[in-house]
Amino acid sequence: MNSTVIREVWNGNFEEELVMLDAALYRFHVISVDTEFPGCILKTRRNETDDVRYKHLKFNVENSKLIQLGITLSDELGVVFVTWEFNFQFDVEEDKHSPDSIHFLKLCGIDFCRLKKEGIVMERFSPSFSHILRKHRNAQWVTFHGLYDLAHVLQAVTLLPESVQEFAALVRLVFVSVVDVKYMARFCRGLQNGELGLQKLGECLAIARLGAAHNAGSDSLLTSLVYANMKLTLGINPSNYEGCLYGLDITTQDLEEVSLLPSSVPLPCFSPDIN
Repeated sequence: MNSTVIREVWNGNFEEELVMLDAALYRFHVISVDTEFPGCILKTRRNETDDVRYKHLKFNVENSKLIQLGITLSDELGVVFVTWEFNFQFDVEEDKHSPDSIHFLKLCGIDFCRLKKEGIVMERFSPSFSHILRKHRNAQWVTFHGLYDLAHVLQAVTLLPESVQEFAALVRLVFVSVVDVKYMARFCRGLQNGELGLQKLGECLAIARLGAAHNAGSDSLLTSLVYANMKLTLGINPSNYEGCLYGLDITTQDLEEVSLLPSSVPLPCFSPDIN
């Protein structure tokens, strides 16, 4: 695993990298995902209801652009194939952002000058990525505190619905099977009821990081390694926590997805019958 490479993806090479991702998904069915985005306009208090929490999430995601998408593929035995770090076009002078968040990401090594010049154009990325999602509906998606990660991926391929119930249904429809490692950690002895950041959780499990923290590729890889450790070494059964997203009381398994989604959300491209 130490030989795992984080592949940087820009506008000049994203098409061939998506071809590789598509091909690899036939063998490696576990997708660990992380995103970097330019902060939140609306701040959500810890004790807010699901309805308010989702209202803020929807506003923040719809009023910001994705900066990075990290995807790590692995198999059911925890063998990592590769990590991709997709870098999207972002202009600090033009695009909405939190100055504090951008300053923090710069300190973490994200190159905003290069993002402006060489970042992937989302309008070109979305159709190809949507096609991959349609083809590989047997994947296990893994996140860490992944509400915003999933919302940003959904925003890249469809529209966010109006209510938290519809959001949970859409997550289930598009991703099918989702596990949030931070939620899983709540039920692991010695992991402080899940009240740990990703870096600290990795340290508790003696997992070394490859790459820089708060870069989407490195974070998705660490999420993948933590997930495999909790499953294979600690004996946690991820299926017990499927659809439970840290920060929401509602789960994706509570809902019948299609019946809850409004006609304003485009659904046919994610029909389970499409191969």
